[in-house]
Amino acid sequence: MAEAADPGLLTLRPPEPPGPLAWIRKNLLNTWYNALLTILSFVVLYIVLSAILRWAFFQADWRPVTRNPLLYLVGSYPRAQLWRVGLSLQLVSLLLGISTGLQRGSIRYLAVAVGLILGASSLLPLTGELDSLTARGFLLVNPLLIALGYVLASRLAISGRLLSIGWLASLVLIPILLRGFSQSESVPTVETTAWGGLLVTLFLAVGGILLSFPIGVLLALGRRSTLPVVKLFSTAFIEIVRGVPLVTILFMSSIILALFLPQGFRIDRLIRALLGMTLFSAAYMAENVRGGLQTIPKGQIDAAKAVGLSNFQTTLLIVLPQALRAVIPTIVGQLISLFKDTTLAIIVAINELLSIGKAVLQSDIEFLQLQLEVFVFIAAVFWIFSAVMSYSSRRLEERLGVGER
Repeated sequence: MAEAADPGLLTLRPPEPPGPLAWIRKNLLNTWYNALLTILSFVVLYIVLSAILRWAFFQADWRPVTRNPLLYLVGSYPRAQLWRVGLSLQLVSLLLGISTGLQRGSIRYLAVAVGLILGASSLLPLTGELDSLTARGFLLVNPLLIALGYVLASRLAISGRLLSIGWLASLVLIPILLRGFSQSESVPTVETTAWGGLLVTLFLAVGGILLSFPIGVLLALGRRSTLPVVKLFSTAFIEIVRGVPLVTILFMSSIILALFLPQGFRIDRLIRALLGMTLFSAAYMAENVRGGLQTIPKGQIDAAKAVGLSNFQTTLLIVLPQALRAVIPTIVGQLISLFKDTTLAIIVAINELLSIGKAVLQSDIEFLQLQLEVFVFIAAVFWIFSAVMSYSSRRLEERLGVGER
């Protein structure tokens, strides 16, 4: 006969979470001044939001945006070759779906955000070339590819190493596909001078982020090195670059650098701008990583050496992962800043998103009075990308327990 359970050993059931009304009374209306502040806040929000929505839906003239949205997306990229841009986007969507199926976590929110943005873009009341069923189909198929990648990763034995190879291959294949080949008729060369809009903005931002991160890590390690030459070079590079505005770096990489190159040897203008932004961001990234390296207790390094790890293994397996984990918020802030700094490329005649917006305003005399609409649209695009990056970062911090003991 089974013995009766001791009531003292029974665990108490946690209390039910408070309902919405109880939460409001406790947090917003618990005192008379909190109630007054809550009411005033709601009144101000109502006035501001109603004015913004009234302007956006009934007063604003969005013709500079809706008349030819492809200019904001790809600039003057040949319309007959737009399938290459669509194919690149679909490849990224598929890999993003596979990453979600394998890793879940914070990448899931990024995949959902990308799918919703692309799916909603296919339903917007646009005019011009994006109003065709083919263009809308190219946009609408991306959420389906994200879902397909998720299903494939869940049902097939796709390893993380294979996924990493896929991402690395895409980083090489996509620029090659967009650029094309000089002797090819099916994939002809499209000079980067024809690229523009969001395509160039993402090229500079993604390229700068991916290149500046490893360079910044190496510079941070070099600044802490015991080798005098390595330490001196890393310190000098970081301090010199951080002491110069990004505009100056862009001018040097785009204009002055060409004066020192051999005659007949030229680097593409977009690549020169990417090089300048990468070096500038790498110097700041190095200082962020160095701050994380200084948070690692010396006892962990001594413990790693005590178990027989070499200096390289200690840095790679013990010190660096903890340092990067500690400075995730700072690193993401730097990446968001780099994404917004791509607008400075307009100074060196790079047709990024802001440059396209100004060109659209100057293309029609009727649009000269509609600058607010264009700049609000561009600001909204940057805000969406920055918000997605920030939210994914917060979810990653929660998953890794950053700031918790």
